Amino acid sequence: MLDVAILGGASFVAGVVDAMVGGGGLIQVPALFAVLPKEVPATLFGTSKLAGLFGSGTSAISYARRVRIAWTAVAPAAAAAFALSFAGAYTVTKVPSDFVRTLLPILLLFVAVYTFRNKNLGSVHAPLHTGAAERDVAVAVGAGIGFYAGFFGPGAGSFLIFMFVRFFGFDFVNASVAAKLVNLACNIAALLWLGYSGHILWQLGLVMAACQVAGSIVGTRIALKHGSGFVRKVFLIVVSLLILKTGYDAFLK
Repeated sequence: MLDVAILGGASFVAGVVDAMVGGGGLIQVPALFAVLPKEVPATLFGTSKLAGLFGSGTSAISYARRVRIAWTAVAPAAAAAFALSFAGAYTVTKVPSDFVRTLLPILLLFVAVYTFRNKNLGSVHAPLHTGAAERDVAVAVGAGIGFYAGFFGPGAGSFLIFMFVRFFGFDFVNASVAAKLVNLACNIAALLWLGYSGHILWQLGLVMAACQVAGSIVGTRIALKHGSGFVRKVFLIVVSLLILKTGYDAFLK
């Protein structure tokens, strides 16, 4: 019961953080590895994605009630993410993902430095693309992040938010909405393969899902109440903490 309580608490915090700025998986996945060290990584990733599916879905619905969704960008990105996330989930059951652990803190450091140096990044919602150009960029972003989400996962939400801010001109609140919907497609696709191949602890995953839903409701309300400026600050704080955590795991642990 203690293990379930620990994982439930981690899922709640992951839900709060993920609803605002992504990165909840980097709280939830290490907790699973710590509490269930004998389980294979693919099973722990699958259980985390099951909880994440409910968390992302809850925050996406909450955001959609208050923020207009840019479907012309989100739909093609989600479709590409769905296809490539399935491929990534298949790959993670066949090959180790250790090299991704090494690369992750470096990529997060780039995201943090770029966001910090560009003070107005994500402060104004001014979409950069329309028509075919928007679709092509969306497919590229969805495919790249989708494969990563299926193969490894943690940090995918943060990367998606950054991509929608940097390459689409969204503010942080609108980018969070778009990221949740694309991440939802990623989780569904990954779960199709991981569930089929037996890599999900269903009972534990559903308990964690309930906790993450509660956290997602809290996180979404905080983000909508305080706006893009607040979300940007939280984004930088969370990404900085993720750099420290993933850097330690990759190079010092």
